Amino acid sequence: MAHTSNTAAGVDNTFRRKFDREEYLERARDREKQEAERVKSKLKGPPVQRKPLKHRDYEVDLNSRLGKTQVVTPVAPLSQQAGYYCSVCECVVKDSANYLDHINGKKHQRALGMSMRVERASLEQVQERFEVLKKRKTPGSFTEQDLEERIIKQQEEEEQRKRERRERKKEKKKEKAAEDEPEVDPDVAAMMGFGGFRSSKK
Repeated sequence: MAHTSNTAAGVDNTFRRKFDREEYLERARDREKQEAERVKSKLKGPPVQRKPLKHRDYEVDLNSRLGKTQVVTPVAPLSQQAGYYCSVCECVVKDSANYLDHINGKKHQRALGMSMRVERASLEQVQERFEVLKKRKTPGSFTEQDLEERIIKQQEEEEQRKRERRERKKEKKKEKAAEDEPEVDPDVAAMMGFGGFRSSKK
């Protein structure tokens, strides 16, 4: 006897999801249009002009908190928490190495309005810099006579140190000999007769 199917011909019994291609193509086109509009809106504004990097005009304070203890509470403001506080970026960095990396880094420099590019120096600027460094240099040149004088002075200081060391050693020997020397009681020496005596150490 043959197996007969109860399902009618042409009925889909595969249980697979069917997608409407037209609908998804339309969604993809809409998404592409939105992305293109977003890119255009970003490009419409003028590009941000940032100044080139320049030298710091302030001293970075890394040593003022060395060796100090600080009580830290969870409700304290950021500027009073443990570590180094950056007022430009409003963040706290835990140690000095990371703080230096932060203030030299891209994020901090951008917040200050500077790019990471360095301004190219002109010939006149380089010449001016050399002139400033020449003026800063101490007058007078180093000669061989100066070197000889320094060597002689250093030798004299070394000899003085050796003499002081020898004197200290002699004093220590004298002190040690005085401690080791026996103390004699005159009554005991008289009782022992003929000058012989026993040493009594304290």
